[in-house]
Amino acid sequence: MGEVYRLAELKDAERLLDITYRAYETIRELGLHWPAATADLALIKDNIAKNECYVLEIDGSVEATITLSRGEEIKALTELPFVKWFAVNPDARGKRYGGKLLDWVEENVILGKLGASAVTLATAEKHPWLVPMYERRGYERILELDPQNGDGIMYLMRKKLIGQPTTIQRG
Repeated sequence: MGEVYRLAELKDAERLLDITYRAYETIRELGLHWPAATADLALIKDNIAKNECYVLEIDGSVEATITLSRGEEIKALTELPFVKWFAVNPDARGKRYGGKLLDWVEENVILGKLGASAVTLATAEKHPWLVPMYERRGYERILELDPQNGDGIMYLMRKKLIGQPTTIQRG
C-alpha cells in the first residue's frame, strides 16, 4: 500500500477528528482560538465538504491532513492560496509525514493544479515551535495581525514556490 495522497472523504471524518484533536493539544493549552483545536465531528465534515482537505495515508491509515481553504479568511489581504488545519498523528512523530504531505500539496496542488507562485498560512507568535518550523520550510512572515481575541500576534506567512527549493534542508 505505501504512501497515498488524496482528498479526504466524509468516511475519514472520525479519523481526522481524532488526529486533529490530539495534534492541536498545544493550541488548546495556549488558549488560542483556532476552530480546528476544538472541532467536533460536524465541523470536520463541514471542512471536508467546503474545502480541499488532503490526507496522507500510510499503509491504509490516515496519518496527516491539511486543508486548502476555499473560504474568504484572507482574501482581503492576498489572493494567494491559503492552507490551514494542518495536523499529524502525534503517534507518528518523527516520521516526517507532515512534511511529506505539505511538500506534496505545495508541489502538486498549489503549484501544479492551481499554478500559484506561492502559498500562505497563518500561525501564532506565542506558539513555541510553529513559526520556526515554517521558517525552516521556506515560509517568511509577511504580515503581523492582532485579532484582538486573546491570541496575540498572528503571522501571515508566505512561501514562494517558483524558483525556490521545495524544502530547506538543514545539516
